[in-house]
Amino acid sequence: MGTADRGTGRVGRPAGRVRRLATPIGILAAVAGAFAYVGSVDPNEPGHYPVCPLLKLTGVLCPGCGGLRSAHAFITGDLGVALEANAIATVGYFLFAAVWVLWLVRAWRGQPLRIGLAPVWWWGVGAVLLIFTVVRNLPFGSALAP
Repeated sequence: MGTADRGTGRVGRPAGRVRRLATPIGILAAVAGAFAYVGSVDPNEPGHYPVCPLLKLTGVLCPGCGGLRSAHAFITGDLGVALEANAIATVGYFLFAAVWVLWLVRAWRGQPLRIGLAPVWWWGVGAVLLIFTVVRNLPFGSALAP
C-alpha cells in the first residue's frame, strides 16, 4: 500500500518514487564519475587530454578553455585556482549543484522540473559568454585566461 503525497491527495508508490529519482541520480553519478576522472588525471600534465580545437586552429580561447583545469582544481579543493582557470565554469559547477538539488526535491515530491526562463535570460547568458570570451582574449583581460 502506498503513502499519500503531501498536498496532492495522490497515492505514491515507492517504485514510482525510485523511477522518478533515477534520472537525477543517474546524472549525478555521471557527473561525479567525470569529476573523479578529471580529479585523478591532472589536465596540467600534457598528453592526457586533447587540445581545444579553436585554440589550436586560431589561437583564440573559447569560453570552455581552462575548464578541465578548473574542474581538477575544484575537485581537489583549490577554489582560487579553479576560478583562475575558468571563472565561468566554476560558477557553472555551483549553478549545476543548485539546479540538481531543485530537480531532486521536485522528483521526490512527484513534480516535474520546470525552469521557465524568458528568452531575454538566454540572450543574457549568451552575452555574458561572448563578453567573457572577448575579454579573456584581449591583453587587459589576461587575468581571465587560463
